[in-house]
Amino acid sequence: MVLNIALRPLVAATLLSLICPLATAATAAAAAAAAAATTGQPVPDLLELPARADVRATSTVQLAVTRAGNRLVSVGARGTVLLSDDGGANWRQARAVPASVALTDVCFVDDQLGWAVGHSGIVLHSRDGGETWVRQLDGRQGAQAALDEAQARAAAGADGAERRLREAQALVEDGPDKPLLSVHFTDARRGWAVGAYGLALATEDGGQSWQAFIARLPNPRGKHLYQVRADGARLLIAGEQGALFRSDDGGASFAEVRTPYPGTFFGALALGPDTLLAYGLRGNVWRSADGGANWAQIALDQEITLTSGLRLADGSVVLADESGRLLRSDDEGRSFRALEAQAPNAVTALVQIEDGALVLSGARGLNRVDAAQLVVTERK
Repeated sequence: MVLNIALRPLVAATLLSLICPLATAATAAAAAAAAAATTGQPVPDLLELPARADVRATSTVQLAVTRAGNRLVSVGARGTVLLSDDGGANWRQARAVPASVALTDVCFVDDQLGWAVGHSGIVLHSRDGGETWVRQLDGRQGAQAALDEAQARAAAGADGAERRLREAQALVEDGPDKPLLSVHFTDARRGWAVGAYGLALATEDGGQSWQAFIARLPNPRGKHLYQVRADGARLLIAGEQGALFRSDDGGASFAEVRTPYPGTFFGALALGPDTLLAYGLRGNVWRSADGGANWAQIALDQEITLTSGLRLADGSVVLADESGRLLRSDDEGRSFRALEAQAPNAVTALVQIEDGALVLSGARGLNRVDAAQLVVTERK
């Protein structure tokens, strides 16, 4: 079950979120191996190798950005965590990150408490606004959580339990190689993390312990899960090959949300009690006004993969694509128009700060788009 891009043709944003960090991780591993060969020391494990201070860190691949109070926290390749205390004008590295694997997502519930996830199934936790981090989980422990869940279902005689048990045992045998791709916490205790091959974990104690909830998802083929987000008791999980799952009871149970689109979704937004917006490959945007029962495709002028989305403070919606283009909707996602402002490269995530500006993470670091640039203007 090694993640094999050749077996699952993941393009555009997936390539950005998976291949780029894998390439930089491979480069770091090769450098470490070369150094080990000359010194006779064993090759270090990137899970155990603390992230290094790097003067070029601000221009490395950044895969996610979020707010921790008034601070911005971004994560990316080689365990890089960047902090900004001036709205994204200047960035510096965190003081201590205990691993050098690529970090794919980050979430803070206040100005102090945050979590980041990434390759090798890692979960990191910060209690000081992102300055320092400790490891709460890795892929070995995540696989064991999946096995524990499967064994409990097998003991209870649940349908399909034997197959799930075999899959979970394979996870354990593979070791810590499955990336977590998204994390979301609603408060200091309740959180969820999802990733490759349907890996899905939850915590009720701030990450001190994690339990698998793979069996709660109607995902028998183990589709990759790219995003998990919560809005009150409602959870939305988006993934490959049309995977879209919804929980209305805080994650206790999930239902599949069927759409007419069989391609990959990289994210979904809840725009109201019944309004959902899902976006993904080749410019696909789908909107439902009845909680997912019926869907309409939203036409865009270009078939460029959409990598991230955000509802702004004024209620408008902004989507970003792999070319760096920003698209805005002022009618609850019924239509989108491109902004004049755009990022210089592929966008991986975006966050709005207090002054209304957007901060974008991407393939070459971070960029800021001022609030005045978020207005759609007619092109001449």
